[in-house]
Amino acid sequence: MKDQLEENDTGSAVHCWWRSAAKFDECAKIKPEIANLSNISPTLRVLRELERLALVAPEGLEELRHKLFAYRSGDFWLPTGGVKKEDMDIPPVITVLLVGFHNAGKSSLVNLMYSVLGRSGLIPFTQTSSGTASGYKALYMEEHNVLRSMRNGFCVFDTRGFDYERLAESNEELSKWMNRGVHHNQLCLRSGDNMLLSKDEEIEIPLSRSLASKYAKRRVNCVMMVANVAEIHKALRANDMNLLEALNQLFHSPTLRNCNDNPILILTHGDKLSTDDRIDGRLKICEHLGISETTGVYDIMCLTDYGFATDEFDPVTAYALTEAVYRGLLMSDRGHLPKKDLLDRALLVLSWFMCSVGAFFAFLARTLSKLGRRDKLKL
Repeated sequence: MKDQLEENDTGSAVHCWWRSAAKFDECAKIKPEIANLSNISPTLRVLRELERLALVAPEGLEELRHKLFAYRSGDFWLPTGGVKKEDMDIPPVITVLLVGFHNAGKSSLVNLMYSVLGRSGLIPFTQTSSGTASGYKALYMEEHNVLRSMRNGFCVFDTRGFDYERLAESNEELSKWMNRGVHHNQLCLRSGDNMLLSKDEEIEIPLSRSLASKYAKRRVNCVMMVANVAEIHKALRANDMNLLEALNQLFHSPTLRNCNDNPILILTHGDKLSTDDRIDGRLKICEHLGISETTGVYDIMCLTDYGFATDEFDPVTAYALTEAVYRGLLMSDRGHLPKKDLLDRALLVLSWFMCSVGAFFAFLARTLSKLGRRDKLKL
């Protein structure tokens, strides 16, 4: 492995930030036998995973890009349970939902997707919260065709950031998105937004906003949880567990447990930390969430407010982002359910009817019980 690292030192070493870690020399000496991998420390496992991305990125990026451009909804579905593909309930477009707290980097991640997958270069397709976007614009959900293709098989939704201090409200809103679906320009109003709307009364609502209900409603198939590792690590150094605990509750929301897999975790703003703190923050977050520090977790640097062509000088970040999207599509196609037939609908109606009858008799019994007590008191 050390020989491979030395071969890669020419060209992309300046972008491999983890190679300045204190334990990187120890990582380079590890032999690639599987027996040794289970006994190494979490830090070394993370370093090996980052090295895997660096080794695969130069040649694997274009291959994954081609797979995403050729992807159509359901392409990664495999026959299971003896059900044919035409009998599966597969949506026309797979929907990837970006969720996270304020300043997590969701909009920057969307711009990075356009830059890497859509080859948009310096064009910012969405304004970040630190840019010139007004709070009025942030109230709306946005659907993005990050491939910039008329035949795209998936779309990405940029959502409004949650508030750490309103976790119950955040879980309730996330539950609505997962159960009822989402659509472009969907209004996301929360408590306290009346003040913001009153300040923007003079702003004329665009026609696209007023006709938001005309857009197609998408069923959420995959969730990417975006977390600001620099913000969380800073809070942990101050012995503040609130941010990490809020992320843990959102990550393990009962609504997201409908899927067999955990949400894909995207760690952003790691470039604001030192190398060892960046790895340490990743390890502490994964440990608290109870997930693997290498599988389904990606450390991706955010874009600036104006965006840039990351794939031209940082193939590792570009490949990590592309692999995260590819993994999300694999998870989505694996979670499709069979279509409901007439018998299933009849059983659903019957179950609702029985529940209604049960609720009616429970209400009747409670009412009669109260009336009986009143008669006893009168006697």
